[in-house]
Order: sequence, then structure tokens, then C-alpha cells
Amino acid sequence: MADIIRCPYSDMPKQWDRYLAPAEFAFNNSVNRSTESNKPHVKWMVVELAELAGSTGRLAGFVLDTFCTTMIDLADEFRVPSYVFFMSSVAFLGLMLHLQLPQDENHMDMTEFKDPIGELDFSSFTNPLLAKVLPTLVLMKDAVEMFLEHTKRMRATKAIVVNTFNELDSHAVRSLAGLWAPAVYPVGPILNLKGETKKKANSGRGGDDIMEWLDKQRPSLVVFLCFGSKGSFGNDQMKEMVCTLEWNGHRSLWSLRLLPPNGKNWYLRDYKDSTEVLPEGFLDQTSGIGKVIGWATQAAVLAHPAIGGFVSHCEWHSTIKRIWFGVAMATWPLYAEQQFNSFELVVELGLAAEIRMDYRRDLGMESDVVTTDEIKAGIRKLMEEAGDNRRKKVSVKSRKALVKGESFYLSLGRLIDDISNNAP
Repeated sequence: MADIIRCPYSDMPKQWDRYLAPAEFAFNNSVNRSTESNKPHVKWMVVELAELAGSTGRLAGFVLDTFCTTMIDLADEFRVPSYVFFMSSVAFLGLMLHLQLPQDENHMDMTEFKDPIGELDFSSFTNPLLAKVLPTLVLMKDAVEMFLEHTKRMRATKAIVVNTFNELDSHAVRSLAGLWAPAVYPVGPILNLKGETKKKANSGRGGDDIMEWLDKQRPSLVVFLCFGSKGSFGNDQMKEMVCTLEWNGHRSLWSLRLLPPNGKNWYLRDYKDSTEVLPEGFLDQTSGIGKVIGWATQAAVLAHPAIGGFVSHCEWHSTIKRIWFGVAMATWPLYAEQQFNSFELVVELGLAAEIRMDYRRDLGMESDVVTTDEIKAGIRKLMEEAGDNRRKKVSVKSRKALVKGESFYLSLGRLIDDISNNAP
């Protein structure tokens, strides 16, 4: 019979309440307005760079972020092609392309996918896609229009560059041929590891302390819980987290971030004193089995031999890092496309355990609390899979992809040829 954990913390410190004001992120084309306002500055910079290059070089094109596709108009002014650097998986790119055509041609109402038990036939996956893992902005009528407008603009580019490698996303890459996509080049894994895996885990802000604590732990026995730059939880969820870390039976390193007062900033900050938001005596009681930290460089922590498991929000770049280091992973998504990434990792690729695949905390939406028992069960499964050979094989493939003559070099070579052939 599974252990039943009773959480003794009926009241968390009241100071936590001041961090819980909703940080609403206005998707009413605010990103587009920002991009538009910066076009004159970008134009001036491009002109300046062209003059500096003189006869030694020429402007070959623009490489744009997914949400800066209106800059294509500026590239057209310079009569050069545009390319998009896509920050998520090839499969998620396939989802955007899959949804954009019926929306554009048939004016489909995307909010029909709000049915949590619905499924979507989706060529980028071999499994039916669950509607409950669609991004929140796809389920909001006002936000989805902007989302799919960027997708439509991406179709007008010469190519899309993705931070992945063919051995991980081969089925998804092949499926894009049926979605009328421009050329897609997987040029990953792209990781900035220089200096990040050395002694300091967070640019000197206690980094030595983190690594010294990890140095004292036995190999592959520590669970690293990290939810990204915007990953924080409400009061009720914090209670369950605290109980889990006391009773889960594994040593843990928890990156705890705090929302700014009144939700004035979308990004989080570190605490000044963690006792403000943790129960009295918690740090003393768990000092032998865990450590609570602020921001830390993920690569430095994941590279440490003491780390056996990673509880993650499933941001794609974090996922690529985890694959590179071969660390077992449990999914706990929060916002953006992370629910989709969780489904891909758990169901489609079989490379992660699940804590809660469809949890969300963004755009004013928040899921039910994930209980101590759920978290504990997910961590148990995570650590049981720490020695899984399939995960280790994918890690080896990610490193092999960067060897000369392998998929990264071949894909990058084709991209360079594409840029050269399309340059004015």
C-alpha cells in the first residue's frame, strides 16, 4: 500500500501572501507593439553595421525570435531573407503549424479544445495529443490570434532553426513536410557550457556553498527541484512541497524563487531570508537531508555527480541540458508550452516520469494543488528510473550529434548553404 503523507503545516508564514498578487501578463499584442517601436532602432543598427563592414561583408539576412516575426517587414526593406530561431521543440513547431491552417482558412474556434478529456490528431506525434496539455494561450481567444499570426508569418521565412537534434525529434522533423513548412534545420544541442559547469553554481552568489554541499553527497542520490526564472507557487502548494521534502526519503536541492510584491515584475527574485516563507524549524529539521537555495546555474548543478533526478518545469532549453547530462527527469510544467513538452517527454518519447503533466500557473489560470502523495510518488518513480538505459542512450546521442560528420554538422552545413544561396 502506498504511504499516505499527512501535512502538519496548517499555516504557512503570512509574509508569503504579499508575493501572491497575480502577475498578469497582457497578451493583447504588447509584444508586437514593443517590436514595432524598436524597428527604427534596429534599422539604424543594421545600417551602421553595414557601413562598418564596408566591402568586406554584406547583409545576408535577419534571424528572428518566434515572437518578433513582424521584423520580417524590416528585412524586406533591406531586400534580404528572414530566418526564425525557434526556442522550443520541433514537435511544438508542428503544433503551431497544425493549428494555424484551420484557424486561418476555416476560422476555427480554438477554445473548443478546452475539453480536458479531448484528443487531437497530430502528425508530429505517434500518440494522440491530449487537449489538456495545450498551452494556455491557445485556449484563450484573444491570445491565440497573436500566437497563430506569428505562425503564419513564419511560413514566409526561408528557414526555421531549432535547438534540437535529429536523433531526438526525427519523427517530428519528418512530419513537417506535410504541414507546408519552410526548411527546418535542427542545429542542437545548443548549450553554453563554458564556465557553467565549473565550481560556482550561481555566479558567486553562494555558488561555492551549493557545490560544497553537493560534494558531500553520495553519487546520483540528490533530487534537484528547479522551476526556472518564473517558477513559483501559491501558499497551499508550498505546504505540500514542504511536506514532501521532509518525508520523501531522498536528499533534495530546492531552488526557491519569490514573486515580487503586487506582481509588478513577470520575473522572480531570490529571497533575502527564506524563513519568511518557510515554516518555523523547517530548515533545521531538513538540514541533514536537503538544502534550499535561490537562483542557480542549472548546468553546474546537473553536471554534478551527486544529482540523480531533476524535477523540472519542462522549459525546452532546460530539457536539452538535462538530456545532455543524462539526468533522470520528472515533469511539473507551469506556463507557456511546458505542458506540451511534458506530454512529449512522458508519453511520446518515454524519457521522463510524471508528477503532474497538465499543471498550469499562468495567465491568471492555476491548477488544483499537487498533493504531497503525488509529488512523493513522482519522485520515487523518478529515482527508480535514474539508471534507465534509454535515457543514457539519448544522452550519448546528444553528444555524438556534435561530432564532425554527424547530424549537427550536416544540418548546420545545409543551413549555411541555404543562407549563402539566398543572400542578395
